[in-house]
Amino acid sequence: MTATVGTAVDIPTADGTADAYLTHPADGGPRPAVLLYMDAFGLRPSLRAMADRLAGAGYTVLVPNVFHRSGRTPVVELPEFIDPRARPEIFERLGPVMRSLTPDRAMRDADAWLRWLADLPEAADGPVALVGYCMGAGLALRTAGTFPDRVAAVAGFHGANLATDGPDSPHLVAGDITAEAYFAHADQDPGMDAEQQERLAAALTAAGVRHRCEVYPGAHHGYTQADTAAYDAEATERHWAALLDLLKRTV
Repeated sequence: MTATVGTAVDIPTADGTADAYLTHPADGGPRPAVLLYMDAFGLRPSLRAMADRLAGAGYTVLVPNVFHRSGRTPVVELPEFIDPRARPEIFERLGPVMRSLTPDRAMRDADAWLRWLADLPEAADGPVALVGYCMGAGLALRTAGTFPDRVAAVAGFHGANLATDGPDSPHLVAGDITAEAYFAHADQDPGMDAEQQERLAAALTAAGVRHRCEVYPGAHHGYTQADTAAYDAEATERHWAALLDLLKRTV
């Protein structure tokens, strides 16, 4: 692991200025770029620490506030540790914010994130990798299908609603994906049940996407998030091994 430098940055989008977190190796040289999509709880110390760890492995990592239309980080105040008792109140406040991020808005933003990275001196030339957590997994999947020429790899961890029967389900972009994909589902996750898992895998297979989909036994939804009760250290380390292996092959 190399030393890293992390900074707060602002990114212009079609709908205003978004705050974000950028981290990269301290030498400042151009490194393969990774766009990291946050979970619903957003930019906070634990997510920045994950981005720093990824940067320490040799990548330039951007974590945008995808809820920027609702305000700068923190969009919703969070406790230092998010336990099950706190979740209902938090999601009561987050619900309208999440619903306001429509697929069209999210992909307008994705274009802004990718263009900003393309102009960044610390980012190497060429396509980027995407990784998303919880709701971010759906954003990563949709971005990979919307901008296939700009994405070499896409990974999603404990994603929810990736392959619903709705007309705007993220998995419906599978036919346009050219990146290699990896998705690791939480065990018995009501937001990504066996039917959705099968639908996602079938869509990727039918599209000829090189991919691997796995279930992490015993891991709950949100298993990588160290500041929540769902955190699972063993599953998280498995996630790091799979993610770094994917990035090593693709960017």
